[in-house]
Amino acid sequence: MNYELNKVREDFPILSREVYGRPLVYLDNAATTQKPLCVLDAMREEYLNVNANVHRGVHYLSQQATDLHEAAREKVRGFINARTTEEIVFTRGTTEAINLVAQTFCEAFMKEGDEVVVTDMEHHSNIVPWQLQARKRGIVVKHLPITDDGQLELSAFTSHLSSRTKLVSIAHVSNVLGTVNPVKEIVRMAHEQGIPVLIDGAQSAPHMKIDVQDLDCDFFAFSGHKMYGPTGIGVLYGKEEWLEKLPPYQGGGEMIDRVSWEKTTFERPPLKFEAGTPDYVATHGLATAIDYLLSLGLDNIQAHEQELTNYCMEQLQTIDGIHIYGPKYTKGTVPFVYSRDAVVSFNVGDIHHLDMGTLLDRLGIAVRTGHHCAHPLMDRLRVTGTVRASFALYNTKEEVDVLVAGIRRVAQMF
Repeated sequence: MNYELNKVREDFPILSREVYGRPLVYLDNAATTQKPLCVLDAMREEYLNVNANVHRGVHYLSQQATDLHEAAREKVRGFINARTTEEIVFTRGTTEAINLVAQTFCEAFMKEGDEVVVTDMEHHSNIVPWQLQARKRGIVVKHLPITDDGQLELSAFTSHLSSRTKLVSIAHVSNVLGTVNPVKEIVRMAHEQGIPVLIDGAQSAPHMKIDVQDLDCDFFAFSGHKMYGPTGIGVLYGKEEWLEKLPPYQGGGEMIDRVSWEKTTFERPPLKFEAGTPDYVATHGLATAIDYLLSLGLDNIQAHEQELTNYCMEQLQTIDGIHIYGPKYTKGTVPFVYSRDAVVSFNVGDIHHLDMGTLLDRLGIAVRTGHHCAHPLMDRLRVTGTVRASFALYNTKEEVDVLVAGIRRVAQMF
């Protein structure tokens, strides 16, 4: 790794705190990441010195805030290699971005009996919005199965497509299994039948380079808080041709061209989808987080996290009775650059995942337990939940060792 890990950890003061008298080992990064000082400082600076509503004022502060807000849009465009800033819509997060597409795409292009294809490993945020549209419009939600080791049954993909399929919506990386789906291949196969594709990038954007033009996806959604930025800010990328055709998502200020009692006309994308005052301070925070990631190097970050993930899986397999979910790992194999990313979910014997997570917490180890907003996947795995450890650019092998020792200690109690 080309960055000094101890120095990086100094950028995150929370990592030096103690819980229950023990050093914090934070391994819940798939839920949210900690924030570096540069992000917090940038947001504080804007609130202190540049706070004014954007796009609407002619005065100096408003112009300065607008410049920062639109500079953030350009920063995001470059980060995912979108073609233009008109293809970058700011949302509150991945969930709102997917809901935006679900509501507007179904309104414009789907009718009763039309189909959307998802997978068995989706987060609820990529299931429930489509189910709501199924209830409202009578569309059909089809789900692509997965194998026992958490891989998509890609051979079954084309058989799930039909003349009624109007959209494929799929996670880039599973938040439970860490499975990295072959989204570029899926996009190619869907496009051969004229079907657009939405990618849920919540768990991929923080960990690897994203190039939406290379993927050729039609939509891509991700969240700021999972990539060292603030909460309440996210991004929907949409090809300009699609955003032009979709109707507005919400109504209000900012997104209108002109309002009269007879009719209202709307701005062009992306403003058409950004009703109301945007969180212009959070967009600046997100841009600062992107700068931070780029300064460390996404390739360096991915290599470090892959090394941690492989090391964790290797060490966990020495624990009696452990079951690790998702793509398998055998000591000596090449890193899971293409099949697993920064997430390890497991159970140990008959120990309930909640008991394991609660007792690990008393040892200072923060992990996630439960269904991880993926009930259908839990049903497929035939479990009620799992324990999940997820890694970030600031985690260490020593923290993995603490986790493994903690699991052993808990297991001895049962």
